[in-house]
Amino acid sequence: MLMEQETSLPLSSVEALNALIDEALQVREKKQSPRTYLGASSLGRSCGREIQYGYLNIPKDKPFTGQTLRTFEIGHTLEALAREWLRKAEFEIITHEDGQPLGFSTADGKIQGHVDGIIHKAPASLNMAVPALWECKTMNERSWKETVAKGLKASKPDYAVQIALYQGYMEESVPRVSEHPALFTAINKNTSALYHEWVPYDRALAQEASDRAVNILKDTKSGHLFPRGSSTSEGFICRFCAWATTCWKEVG
Repeated sequence: MLMEQETSLPLSSVEALNALIDEALQVREKKQSPRTYLGASSLGRSCGREIQYGYLNIPKDKPFTGQTLRTFEIGHTLEALAREWLRKAEFEIITHEDGQPLGFSTADGKIQGHVDGIIHKAPASLNMAVPALWECKTMNERSWKETVAKGLKASKPDYAVQIALYQGYMEESVPRVSEHPALFTAINKNTSALYHEWVPYDRALAQEASDRAVNILKDTKSGHLFPRGSSTSEGFICRFCAWATTCWKEVG
C-alpha cells in the first residue's frame, strides 16, 4: 500500500522561502535607476508636497516590502493580460514605437508619461472612434466596486488626471487621439471581473494638472515646499503617505 506523502512545507520553510523571494525583489528594486522627472501618474495626487518628495527622490520612510513589490508586479502582469484579452477580441493596441514605449515628454523632459496603449482598431459593433487611449488599472474588491458605482472621475480623480494628461500630450504624436474618448479598463483582482468606461478628453482638467506640474517644478527648483496635504500627521492623506515621518519630523 502506498503511503501518503507530506506535500506541504513546514511553516518555517515557507517563511524562509518567502523571505528569499522578498529579498530578491527588494535588491532588484534598489538597483532601479531613480526617476528624474514628474510622472503623469503622480500629478493627480492631492498633496503637492508628496509629489515633490517623489520628484526629488527623497528616500521613503520605509522601503517597499517584498509583499508590496509582489502586488505591483501582479498588477503589471494583469494589465498585460487584459491587453491580450482585448487583442483577442479584435482590438489593435499599440504599446511601442521604434522599440520604445509610447508616451510623451515635455518641459525639457521634466514631465513625462508612458501610456498603456493606443487603440487603432476596435470591433465594429462598438462604434468606437479611433485612435483612442487605453488605460488599465487593477483594484481590490472594494475599490473596484466603488469605481463601478461612482465612475472614474468621482472615485479615482488621480486616474482621471492621468488620462486627461495623456490625451492632451499624446495629441502631437497621435493626431486626433484627444478627440476620441479613452477606454478605461479596471480589473477586479479578487474576482477577475472587468469594468470599462469611455472617458472623454477633459481639456480643463489636463490644463489644470499641467499648470500644477509647472508650479511644482518651479517651487522645487527654488527650494519651496508645497503645504502638507493634511493639517495634522493623523490626517487621512498623511497617514497613508510614504514620507509622512520625513514631512512631519521637524514639527514640535
